[in-house]
Amino acid sequence: MKVLHSVHNTDFKNYDTALIRERFLIDHIVSKDAVCCVYTHYDRMIVGAANPVTEELQLENYVNLKAEYFLERRELGIINVAGDGTVTADNQSFELKKFDCLYIGKGVKRVTFTSKNSDNPAVFYLLSAPAHAAHPATLMRMDEAAKVDAGSALTANLRTINKYIHADGIKSCQLVMGLTILHPGSVWNTMPAHTHDRRMEAYFYFDLPVGQKIIHFMGEGHETRHITINNHEAVVSPPWSIHSGCGTAGYNFIWGMAGENMDYTDMNPISITDLR
Repeated sequence: MKVLHSVHNTDFKNYDTALIRERFLIDHIVSKDAVCCVYTHYDRMIVGAANPVTEELQLENYVNLKAEYFLERRELGIINVAGDGTVTADNQSFELKKFDCLYIGKGVKRVTFTSKNSDNPAVFYLLSAPAHAAHPATLMRMDEAAKVDAGSALTANLRTINKYIHADGIKSCQLVMGLTILHPGSVWNTMPAHTHDRRMEAYFYFDLPVGQKIIHFMGEGHETRHITINNHEAVVSPPWSIHSGCGTAGYNFIWGMAGENMDYTDMNPISITDLR
């Protein structure tokens, strides 16, 4: 399992594009008939994906974890971003359609993934954080998620935020997770920009048409940087960094956080006029 180490904000100022991509971009995690995960030293978050096409896939243990099984001391959030599929947690099976979310708590020993149709396979996006207590496996459909409309068509950022795993939703130890659907004609997300001093965040971009790109903005508000992101790629965002994107076409994205608290509104806003 690839490992991403933490980066100090003053060191980041000297990074070129290649080094930014090496230290923050999480690519090649969606691979046919494979589970691919990346371990980050940002609140020990693991970012990954399972893409079962013709086979049943199992979430294997990794030597990095020094554990008997993957979820011995961890919790897991899963959002399906493609065709219908099934996730089995020990003896419980859950059918996930596109945009459905499943939480699996600490102590589950066997997690498997299958697709209903190999011509339209599921793509399960995975986020895992350390857990100190066990919470029950819980499935939430998209229409059950708490919804917040934000932005405006006039500023090209009209979007609906769907909150799944959070303080008032699916219970977890520290994992917070949801997805944002951009309305037609909108390409900006998460403006005005902000940071989370007590939490890290990871973004996963999907539903981006072939041949298009996301421009992901990061860095401190007074000295920003950017990299380009493809469909089915993720980027990790340190607590000191803004995290915002603009697409050359419409797209959707999943956000996930771990850290000191689960307060969705715990953020440090930065005025658009103060961005540099």
